[in-house]
Amino acid sequence: MKKILLGLALFLIGTQSSFAQTTPEQQEIIQLSKDKWQWMADKDADKLAELFDDKSVFVHMGGAWGKDREVEIIRSGGIWYKKADIHEVSVQIIDNTAILLNRITLIAEVGGNEVTNPFEVTEVYIKKADGWKLGSLSFTRLMTPGGN
Repeated sequence: MKKILLGLALFLIGTQSSFAQTTPEQQEIIQLSKDKWQWMADKDADKLAELFDDKSVFVHMGGAWGKDREVEIIRSGGIWYKKADIHEVSVQIIDNTAILLNRITLIAEVGGNEVTNPFEVTEVYIKKADGWKLGSLSFTRLMTPGGN
């Protein structure tokens, strides 16, 4: 029993120290990503258009395209990102570029049909004079045991 309690205590200490190692800049990117998922759920195309860099690219299971098409798809409801359950998140910052990885379960409506998929999502943000801009959003569908 003592070994179990000691193991649990060490795990909790390790978990707390990993949270403490997140820099304010990394926290800013994590929050920006969370905001983005909410704006997608709300179909707030105007906020997303402001966040997305003019040269941004979006990679989905059905293809790849730029900012204008992504904003129009969200605005029209062609893809409705209803809810992203975030399971894991990590951020690496290299100079003026932040690479965020999210492991999520996405509930979306595509062409009027609700779908649920597990994804590893890569988000690339670039720090510009007016703040962070999303340069790339890429979905990689995960193959989970017993999943689709």
